Amino acid sequence: MTSVITTRALVKRYGALRAVDGIDLDVRAGDVYGFLGANGSGKTTTVRMLLGLVLPTSGEIELLGGRMPRAGRRVLPRVGALIEAPASYGHLSGRENLALLDASGPAGPWRTRKHRIAEVLEQVGLAGVGRRPVKAYSLGMRQRLGLAGALLRRPELLVLDEPTNGLDPQGITEIRNLLLELHRAGTTVFLSSHLLAEVEQLCTRVGVLDRGRLVLQEELATLTAPTGATVVQTPTPDRVRQALDGRVTAIDGERVVVRGADPAEVNRLLVSAGIPVTGLALQRPTLEQVVLAAAGPSTDRVEASR
Repeated sequence: MTSVITTRALVKRYGALRAVDGIDLDVRAGDVYGFLGANGSGKTTTVRMLLGLVLPTSGEIELLGGRMPRAGRRVLPRVGALIEAPASYGHLSGRENLALLDASGPAGPWRTRKHRIAEVLEQVGLAGVGRRPVKAYSLGMRQRLGLAGALLRRPELLVLDEPTNGLDPQGITEIRNLLLELHRAGTTVFLSSHLLAEVEQLCTRVGVLDRGRLVLQEELATLTAPTGATVVQTPTPDRVRQALDGRVTAIDGERVVVRGADPAEVNRLLVSAGIPVTGLALQRPTLEQVVLAAAGPSTDRVEASR
C-alpha cells in the first residue's frame, strides 16, 4: 500500500531534551491514523516537523512521496492542516478569513472560490455565522473555522492536531462524522489526539507516543481483536466457577471471564447447569488497556473519555 507519511529515525532535540526520539512513522493511503500520546509526549512537535514548520535534529521525513522540507512547495498544496490554535483575523468574518487563505494558494475564478468557501463552511457547521466577525466566535467555532481552512483545497492528506479542542459533545460527533465522510471520499487522515474514546471510534490504525518514543504502531482491529476468552454476565458468578471448573480466569462482580472463544458453547454449558446468564460477549481489550500496556503509567494523562 502507498505510504503517505514516512519517517525514519526522526529526532528533535531542544538542548538536552529529546522531544522526539527516533520515531519511524508509517501512514498509508486510506488510513485514518490516530497519533496518540499524553500532553507533552511530543505529538505536536512531530506534526510540526512533518509539515516543515520545525526542522528535525536528525532523521528523514517523506510526505506524499516527497522528502521534507525540500519538497514542501510541491507537496504541501495537497495537504490540509490544523495545528494547535487556528490563526485568524478577529475583525474579519469567517468568510473573509477563508478568502484570504484561499487567495494565498493557486488562483482560480472568484465565483468558484466563493462557492468552495460556502461549501466548507457548511461542512463544518458554520454556514449561518460565516459573516460574523471571528472575534465574536467561541473557541469551538474558531476550531471549526480552522478545519474549514484545512479543507479548502480538497486535500489528499489531512493533518489535524487536537481538532475537537473546545467542542461540546455534539460538535465532537459532527466533526467525527465529517472526518469519516472525507475518509470515505478518499482522504487520508492523520489525527493527533489524547482522547482515546474518539480515536477508538474513528481510526483504522494507531501510533502511540510516550516521552518522545513511538512505543506502538498497529491496525486498531488487530490491537482490539478477541483474546480467546468469553465474558459472561451473571448474578451467580460462583456457580459459573463451579460449573466450568478450571476455565474461569477472573471474576469482577457479576462479570466472569471464561477461557473459550465460542460464546454459544459457554452459554449452552451454563444453561444446561441451570445458571442464569444476562450477557455474553467475546473478550476484547479496549484501546485504553492497549495504550497503558504499551506506554505504562505515564499515560494516565491520556483521556479515555470526553
